[in-house]
Amino acid sequence: METIVIDGEKMLNRRAAHDHLAEQLSLPDYYGRNLDALYDLLTEREGPVRLMVRHQETILSWLGEYGAALCQTLEDADRANPGLEVLFPKD
Repeated sequence: METIVIDGEKMLNRRAAHDHLAEQLSLPDYYGRNLDALYDLLTEREGPVRLMVRHQETILSWLGEYGAALCQTLEDADRANPGLEVLFPKD
């Protein structure tokens, strides 16, 4: 299983968050850099793949409601795509 690490400490703002996600997930150039586009690409992704989202508390702290929505989007994609596993380990 491929494991991809998403580092919440690199997500200082929305733009940085989507830049980091695009880089780590090797998202295509047409990625819309919004939560709907992220969800669509994650639910279409072929697995198995595991996303380790580190420093969730930092995402929530720096991005506020948007950070909570981002984490929820990742969890929703996990539920919708059986080949995707999203984990939020306690650091």
